[in-house]
Amino acid sequence: MLSFDPDKQTERENYKLLIGSIIPRPIAFVTSISPEGVVNAAPFSYFNLVSSNPPMLSVSVQRKGGERKDTARNILAQKEFIVHIVDEENVFEVNETAASLPPDASEIDITKLTLTDSEAVDVPAVKQSKIRFECVLQQAVELPHNDLLIGRIVRIHVDESIYGNGRIDPEVLKPVSRLAGTNYAKLGEIFSLKRPD
Repeated sequence: MLSFDPDKQTERENYKLLIGSIIPRPIAFVTSISPEGVVNAAPFSYFNLVSSNPPMLSVSVQRKGGERKDTARNILAQKEFIVHIVDEENVFEVNETAASLPPDASEIDITKLTLTDSEAVDVPAVKQSKIRFECVLQQAVELPHNDLLIGRIVRIHVDESIYGNGRIDPEVLKPVSRLAGTNYAKLGEIFSLKRPD
């Protein structure tokens, strides 16, 4: 077994080991709005569920050259955002929003994605998402090179096609996850294991 001391490696070396090891990672497609009213949209794979009572999720936004990205700045200023689940039908358009645009330009404008009004927050949502969570900022944790944003979910939207008996059908949702480099993964084989008593 190989052993690596993170303190003796570069950030890029650690990054490659981490994103190649912690897989698959769910993708949060986040919309936020600037104080000037510009809708920002971007994907993040440092994302997960935090709590179901109350329902909360987390998104970690890395800084670029020491500067906060538009998503983090907008959420810290406006205290609201939306997380959309990425699936096989929208992953190509979502990938386009990873482009580096100036803060006064909306990534939605370079895609075929369309916006729709939200119910509980002022941030617009993306119609082409089968699941979306309207969030208010619960807590922001400033890390050395990231902003860890914890959102309290105030509204959950689920497409009827993937919902039945109170559950989400993963085979109809067809979520896409992030691997390393330019690689993504589809759901793959599903199997069950009974938890011990």
